[in-house]
Amino acid sequence: MAQWLWWSGAAPARVARGVLLPFAFAYRTVMSARASAYEKGWLRQRRLPLPAVAIGNLAVGGAGKTPLAAWTAAFFAGRGARPGILLRGYRGDEQAVHQRLVPRAIVVANPNRLAGAEDARAQGARVLVLDDAYQRLNVGRDVNIAVVSTESSPPRHVAWPLPAGPWREDWSALGRADVIVVTRRRAAVAESRALAGRIAARWPTAVVAAVHLALDGLAGLKSGRRVELSALAKKQVVVAAGIADPVSFAAQVRAFGASVQLTAYQDHHAYPPGDVARLAQAAKDADYVVVTEKDAVKLRGRWPADAPEPLVAQLAVRWELNGDGVEQVLEGILKRMA
Repeated sequence: MAQWLWWSGAAPARVARGVLLPFAFAYRTVMSARASAYEKGWLRQRRLPLPAVAIGNLAVGGAGKTPLAAWTAAFFAGRGARPGILLRGYRGDEQAVHQRLVPRAIVVANPNRLAGAEDARAQGARVLVLDDAYQRLNVGRDVNIAVVSTESSPPRHVAWPLPAGPWREDWSALGRADVIVVTRRRAAVAESRALAGRIAARWPTAVVAAVHLALDGLAGLKSGRRVELSALAKKQVVVAAGIADPVSFAAQVRAFGASVQLTAYQDHHAYPPGDVARLAQAAKDADYVVVTEKDAVKLRGRWPADAPEPLVAQLAVRWELNGDGVEQVLEGILKRMA
């Protein structure tokens, strides 16, 4: 429902957005006033017990903050600093995703980020990665990373605030970012670079980078068997996605020559038994069913033994602009810890 309301060009959706605009502008005013109150010290910000990197986006979902948070945690783990990944813990799927993507990380789901940080430290974490925490202004952080999606940003779409659109804050909120990462899935690299250029011109003190969240391979849901993306060519593929931007995911699969039928669900879809049964039947009728890692963590324990296993798409974070600059910022945290 939210995807239809925010992105559809149909007349009923445009009318619905218009009705919600007064509430959207009131929401934007409140969020701006809140950010200003923290900036001026009128509202208290509490320090966390460990060095912290906060990662988030201005809009609701779809920008790639979870892959980038996992990449950041893996960066620290690869340099000997065990990371703690702090999450709100909404419905549990992102917690399971992080546990699979970064096995060496301590993953703590707790809406109270200060309590979660203490828990992570007690378990041996030395540095914290706060996923979806750009607006969590009540806790301090050493580095603030904002993620901006090429596919959902102006001029492609109007940045209406919630509830008329997906935007939690307007673009001025990028002013408090130390690092701004422009992501792309199906958009052209030139479009992503142009957006990064506009952002760098407006916020010259921030490190601005661009990354491609690319499909890197496929793996069997239960077996883990590696399947090359070339296997999708000229195949009938059902793409099932309960994520914020299922259309972009389907386009990525289609780019490998597949004939794609998209079954799109709301973000964090729970996959009740009826949906699992329909997907299992689709797996028998099509050549492949392809799902995201976020969907796989909910399907893995409930997939019927007599149905062909879905293939789980694996994402790679491929830096296309200034990845070295991002690494230097993170290395600075490690140096201060030494």
